[in-house]
Amino acid sequence: MFFYSVIDSVAFRIGPLSVHWYGIIIGSAIFLALYLALREAKRLGINQDYFVDVVMFGVPAAIIGARLYYVAFRWEYYGQNPGEIIAVWQGGLAIHGGLIGALLAAYIYTRVKNISFWMMADVAAPSFLLGKAMGRWGNFINQEAHGGPITEKSQWIIDILPWWIAEHMNIGGVYYHPTFLYESLWNVAGILLIIFWLRRQDWVRRGDVFLGYAIWYSVGRFFIEGMRTDSLMLTETLRIAQVMSGGIIIGAAVLMWYRRANGYADKKYGEQ
Repeated sequence: MFFYSVIDSVAFRIGPLSVHWYGIIIGSAIFLALYLALREAKRLGINQDYFVDVVMFGVPAAIIGARLYYVAFRWEYYGQNPGEIIAVWQGGLAIHGGLIGALLAAYIYTRVKNISFWMMADVAAPSFLLGKAMGRWGNFINQEAHGGPITEKSQWIIDILPWWIAEHMNIGGVYYHPTFLYESLWNVAGILLIIFWLRRQDWVRRGDVFLGYAIWYSVGRFFIEGMRTDSLMLTETLRIAQVMSGGIIIGAAVLMWYRRANGYADKKYGEQ
């Protein structure tokens, strides 16, 4: 039977090579995210090759950034186990680090090509959310990034989950909050909000969709992060992801206002 109480993190093996579900999920997320961006670029008359190029440069930059970010804040462990620094198939990719890496690569690319970074970022915003929504299922397979134990008051959450999710969240005889699922659903809601509402509004200007995505994602991440048991900590009580999320919310809102107030958001969404 494929699904059982604990899902094997290895999807299949070819001789000595093990192919992990985490890698398959991340790869599928990248492919579908690119497909979504290409469809929107075609609709808007934007050169689709731009997005293919950005993915080619941005994905390695995102993986490196995500891993370095995670390792940096867990250096007390990785400093003693340097051989595990490259073991990304075991998990340990910090989304904020990945976002920094991807955006840096995209910014450099747009500068070299002399095209608008904000135009590209707007089109890619739903793809960012799709990638995160799917990527969290890799955390589910690895039984990581979960919340605290389910209590009697929250037992209904386990009761309404599909049995294979519920059983996989039973770790050592204790059920844990599926925070991976909470974040995945929040991101899906953000995709629908952007695609079917935000980018269709006449008042939306270049940059607003991407900054709106940043605010939406960060609000959800701020609250969901507070439930997790494996957070990267800045101090004993201060979670790094919550600090980053709070900073992004404020920064994106201020930047949206600043761009409008100073005429930098003169073009509408999708205009070249």
